[in-house]
Amino acid sequence: MVDFTCFCKLNSVLTKFGRKTDGFAHGIREHVKLAPKITDTVKGKLRLGARILRVGGVEKVFMQLFSVTDGEKLLKASQCYLSTTSGPIAGLLFISTHKLAFCSEKSIKITSPKGEFIRVQYKVSIPHEKIEHVNQSRNMKKPSEKYIEIVTVDGFDFWFMGFFNYQKALRCLQQAISQSDEKKL
Repeated sequence: MVDFTCFCKLNSVLTKFGRKTDGFAHGIREHVKLAPKITDTVKGKLRLGARILRVGGVEKVFMQLFSVTDGEKLLKASQCYLSTTSGPIAGLLFISTHKLAFCSEKSIKITSPKGEFIRVQYKVSIPHEKIEHVNQSRNMKKPSEKYIEIVTVDGFDFWFMGFFNYQKALRCLQQAISQSDEKKL
């Protein structure tokens, strides 16, 4: 159930703020709209911020969550959502010199092989050489809703949305993949 009262207040503040910095305010508005409740979003952002501070920065979080090879560098981390069949999952998208990786802000419940419920973070890691192409997309009914589709060589596709700064994330991802392609040659 979406808490519209809180969202309307936030939307009004962002609209006023957005007159000065339209892109940033728009990014926040699009990011927050995907959450079921504004309070859950705020709690998630506070938990994420606390974790980043506790670990010592976004780069250390990336290194803790994903195996990092020698010479691999984190280029950008973006808060966004990964579209899944059960709805969007909030998390961090990491773009490195070797891979694209996503980790959910919160853990999700899954059933273990023994039938027990366990909590795990939802993670995706795609090496650049496994990415066939990156597509920009937008909702035809709501053009302000922009998506990045990642299609892998084995036919899987991943949809990322709700970026604070869509253009910056897209540009960084495209540059990382093109630099990776240049190294192959």
